[in-house]
Amino acid sequence: MAEKTYTVSGMSCGHCAASITEEVVEVAGVTEVDVDVPAGRVTVTGESVDDAAVRAAIVEAGYEVTGAASPAAA
Repeated sequence: MAEKTYTVSGMSCGHCAASITEEVVEVAGVTEVDVDVPAGRVTVTGESVDDAAVRAAIVEAGYEVTGAASPAAA
C-alpha cells in the first residue's frame, strides 16, 4: 500500500474531515483516508490511486489542495 499526504486549506472542524473523507474514499484504489484538521493534512492510503482524482475529490468537498502530494512519513 502506498500513502500520500496532501496539504489542504480551509478545514476547521470534524464536519470538514467527514466531508473530505466521504469524497476521497470514493476514489478508485483508496482504502483509507486520515484527515488531520489542525495540521491541515489529508493522508490517503491505497493501491494505484490517481493523484488528480484525489485532488478533484478534495475540491469537490469544498477545500483547496495547497501543497504537493508527498509520501507519508512512516
